[in-house]
Amino acid sequence: MAYKLCVCIKVVPRSAVAKRFDGTTHRLDRSGATELNPHDLYAVEEAVQLRERIGGELIAVTMAPDDGLESLRGALAMGVDRAVAVADPAIAGSDLLATSRVLAAALVRERPDVIVFGSLSADGGGAQLSAAVGERMGLPVLSGVRSIEVTDGRVRGIRQTTDSEVVVETVTPCIVGLGGSTNVPRYPAFRDIVAAKKKAIDCLSLADLGIDPATVGESGSRTEVLTITSPPTRNRGGDVVTDEGQGAAWLFEYLTSRGFA
Repeated sequence: MAYKLCVCIKVVPRSAVAKRFDGTTHRLDRSGATELNPHDLYAVEEAVQLRERIGGELIAVTMAPDDGLESLRGALAMGVDRAVAVADPAIAGSDLLATSRVLAAALVRERPDVIVFGSLSADGGGAQLSAAVGERMGLPVLSGVRSIEVTDGRVRGIRQTTDSEVVVETVTPCIVGLGGSTNVPRYPAFRDIVAAKKKAIDCLSLADLGIDPATVGESGSRTEVLTITSPPTRNRGGDVVTDEGQGAAWLFEYLTSRGFA
C-alpha cells in the first residue's frame, strides 16, 4: 500500500528577533525575518522517518505569507517531497477557528492517510490546532504521542504519562499530534539544501479551496484581543553581601524574615 503523508508546519517570526505587536490590530507583527516553528521540526523529522520506513509521499502543508515561503525550504531539505502553502492576503489575522478551516480544506484536497502536527507553535502556544482540524475533517486524533507506527492501515502511537506509557491506536486516515520533543531533528547536508531549492512549493488561494474570505482572517475569527501592554520590568537582582564569616547567619535571617525558614 502506497501511503500519502502530510505534516502541518508553521512559519513564525525568527526567535532571535524581539517580538513586536501592532498597536492598532493587536496582532503579532510578522513583517520581519521568519523561520520554521521550532516545535514543528520534530513533526517534520517524525514524518520523514515514517516515510523512510513505509514509503510513499510526504507533503508539508501550511498557511504562510508570500514573504515567508522560503522558510519552507528547511522542511524540504529535511526530506519532505513537496510543500503546499495557502498564501492569501485574506488569511491575515486568522485565529484557531479560521486557521483550522483553511488547513482542513487544504488537507482534504490532498487526501492523506496520516497527518502529523507538532506540539504547539512558538508564537501562539495554544496546542489545539490538531484537534480543531480533526474535528473539521471528521478524523480521529491521536494526541500527545512520542512515536508513530503505521501497519496495514492502522496507526499506533505511544503517549508518555507521569508513571506509565499509554498505547493509542486508530485506523487511517487520521491525525497524529506529537507531544513535545520526541526526537532529534536532522541537520540537512549541503546537497539536501541545494536539492530543496528545486522542490515544488504549490501556492493556493482561498478561491482554489472554495473558501469564502469572510470566514477567515479577522472577520472569520472569534478571538478578540482587547488590549496589549509591555511586560512589567523585572526587578533587579538581590543584595550582594560580602561574606566575612557571617554569610550563613545573614542567609538564615534573610529567609526567616520572608517566611521561608
